[in-house]
Amino acid sequence: MDAVQLTIIAVTFILTILIVFLGVQVWLILKEVRISLQKMNKMLDDFGKVTGAVGETASGMSGIVSGIKAGLSVFTALRKQKEGNDE
Repeated sequence: MDAVQLTIIAVTFILTILIVFLGVQVWLILKEVRISLQKMNKMLDDFGKVTGAVGETASGMSGIVSGIKAGLSVFTALRKQKEGNDE
C-alpha cells in the first residue's frame, strides 16, 4: 500500500470514531433535554392546579364580599326607613 492510501484510511478511521462519539454525545444531550422537558411539564401541571385552587378561593371570597354588601344595603335601607318613621 501507498503512504497516501494509509493516510486516507487512518483519517477515515479517526473521523468515523469521532462521528460515532459525537453521535453518542448528541443522543445523551437529547435524553437530558427530554427529562428536563418532562420535569417542566410536571411543574406547569402543578402550577395549573395551584392557580385553579387560588381562583376558586378568590371566587369564594368574592361571594362572601357580595353577601356582606347585600347585608349592608339591607341594613342601610332599614335604617333609612326607621329614620323616616321617626320624623
